[in-house]
Amino acid sequence: MVGSLLTPQAPDAELQTILSEIDPQRIEATIAKLVSFGTRHTLSSQTDPDRGIGAARDWIEQQMRSFAAASDGQMEVTVPSYIQEVDGDRITSPVRISDVVATLKGDVDPSRYYVVSGHYDSRCSDPNDYICDAPGADDDASGVAISMELARIMATRRPAATIVFVAVAGEEQGLYGSQYLAQTYKNASVNVQGMFTNDIVGSSTADDGTKDPYTIRLFAQGSPTTESAARARLRATIGGENDSPARELARFVVGVAENNFTQMNIPVIYRLDRFLRGGDHRPFLEAGYAACRFTEPNEDYAHQHQDVRIENGTQYGDLIEFVDFNFVARVGKVNAAALWSLANAPASPRNLTVDTTVLSNDSQFKWLTSNETLLAGYEVLWRPTNAPFWTHVIPLGNVNTATIDLSKDNAIFGVRAVGTNGYASPAVYPFPG
Repeated sequence: MVGSLLTPQAPDAELQTILSEIDPQRIEATIAKLVSFGTRHTLSSQTDPDRGIGAARDWIEQQMRSFAAASDGQMEVTVPSYIQEVDGDRITSPVRISDVVATLKGDVDPSRYYVVSGHYDSRCSDPNDYICDAPGADDDASGVAISMELARIMATRRPAATIVFVAVAGEEQGLYGSQYLAQTYKNASVNVQGMFTNDIVGSSTADDGTKDPYTIRLFAQGSPTTESAARARLRATIGGENDSPARELARFVVGVAENNFTQMNIPVIYRLDRFLRGGDHRPFLEAGYAACRFTEPNEDYAHQHQDVRIENGTQYGDLIEFVDFNFVARVGKVNAAALWSLANAPASPRNLTVDTTVLSNDSQFKWLTSNETLLAGYEVLWRPTNAPFWTHVIPLGNVNTATIDLSKDNAIFGVRAVGTNGYASPAVYPFPG
């Protein structure tokens, strides 16, 4: 056997403490407050102090600023916005789209970013009805509550890289808030190495009553749509369709967050999103960033995108009574384990290539050297071509080349960086070079 069996990365003492501080009661209070605004429809009032998306935005900002006050200047809260013009579909009049963004600057590598988001807008059956009550407890006060709870807990801590906690608007009308944020980052050449959206993460009960309180789905896109045609053809030729940056990010999450400390199973769904549906990770993918979506295991469509009503004895509407707060807290733990592990690991190797200039039963790799202070060395990971997750690891030390006695024709390879603190980065898939 080449190398040794890969074991999951267990949380260290600090991460265990972070996980223990995630509070279901605080999550419940956050969701209840968001529901209390009546509707958070993107086209609803932005000036009413009690009802509408403006009141929700202002409350989220106030809460985020209270968390930042305890950060000794490390966390900055902003509310970037723009005017979205009529789009002929779900934007029927010009409207301000505002995101609430809490940025916790990294202590060692602040230019490397990891983003977590939920969307704070909501909707009824008619996507353009901004008058009706739209509580949006599951979709998506649950996701916003995770962003806010993690911001609260991590504000007083010092990750090596930067973590950004976000509540976006305009999701139900066309992913407008996340698109604005992703493009803002791209235009500024921000190095976003990973993004997660939590959207519909509040219920563990399916429409038939089946309960699955210890599972959260993780959607991960295959071949990036941003690749050039030549790159996409090469990826297909060498069998790299299942090793996109999003898939490597998803494998990383399973490795650090599927354990007894989160109590969660994390099935990786090999597609961008649910059939013909979208989420706030998509604009980040389209901007060239690795991004994935968390969603509850079985959605109940009577409690999603519905007017609040009772019809034939069935309660419709996205009401708080259907939210499982302990489940949301466990999803929060999955996010916390992933974000903290990413932000405290070295950056993934850059420009990783596999030598294809000569026919050989060895596999030869090289990558750019790095002088970052977190770095201790590198590891080659490999798995059989039909295995979904990495199975074996080969420690290398602090080098930038490796020759492995295993044919590239018979296995899938990746290389990851390992820190002096034991944290390891997501793996990178090699292309011929």
